[in-house]
Amino acid sequence: MKETMKRVSHQQAVQLLQNKFIVVLGDSIQRGVYKDLVLLLQKEKYLSSAQLKTKGEMSFEQDCLVEGGSLDKMHNGVEYREVRQFQSDHHLVRFYFVTRIYSRYMRSILEDFRQGLKPDVVIVNSCVWDISRYLSNWIVDYQERLKMFFEELHTILPDKTLIIWNLTMPLGQKIKGGFLVPEIKHKVSHLRQDVIEANFYSGTLANSYGLDVLDLHFQFRFSLQHRTTDGVHWNALAHRKITSLLLQHSAQAWGVILPCPVATFEHPEVTEQQSVL
Repeated sequence: MKETMKRVSHQQAVQLLQNKFIVVLGDSIQRGVYKDLVLLLQKEKYLSSAQLKTKGEMSFEQDCLVEGGSLDKMHNGVEYREVRQFQSDHHLVRFYFVTRIYSRYMRSILEDFRQGLKPDVVIVNSCVWDISRYLSNWIVDYQERLKMFFEELHTILPDKTLIIWNLTMPLGQKIKGGFLVPEIKHKVSHLRQDVIEANFYSGTLANSYGLDVLDLHFQFRFSLQHRTTDGVHWNALAHRKITSLLLQHSAQAWGVILPCPVATFEHPEVTEQQSVL
């Protein structure tokens, strides 16, 4: 399959993020964001289907599993943990898997930032687990937890830290995934609309705290052919587009001119995925 899009090259990513500490927080989609960034910082290549599907592995493209995942018991519960890190001579990228935007675990992550190295960039999203796995009437709880998270983040991190809140991407009509345990199957029918509502709340609140908001729901509304058959996750082309959007956004925030020529590229595994969509 051929697709034309504006993309950031390996060399541009390396230069833009030189000597930067990037933190990615969120669910399996955000894990894909982390993985694609780690890959692009090393080579001009795209994630394979297996790399996108795998979780908790000991190592991915020269990174290491720091905590949780296969170091612990693998499961689909809200207490699942996975902390990954990639480090080169000039780049540090870390991923934390979270299932709730503000919790005891999130407080411990924020405490790491308070006591240790401050990230230059934080890329964060937490929504689908928040609104499906905890409370039936999720709206007030989600809003309150977002406020606590944004408030603490604002207090802990310096003004120069670029914080990007990713809005949740469109869900399919029929969805399946690790977060959909049997007891919440009844929520599936309205989860798509709940995500839209949650995006409105989170995006508005993030903006009021001065965070940067990247509306991935809007960006991918006409790219649904890149969503995988589970109705939740996205293929390698989509993830490279997300990475490019994030890096273009970062460059703009830092006043860096980042020429992004339109390039046409092929990805055989994505072609194979498309045939079953």
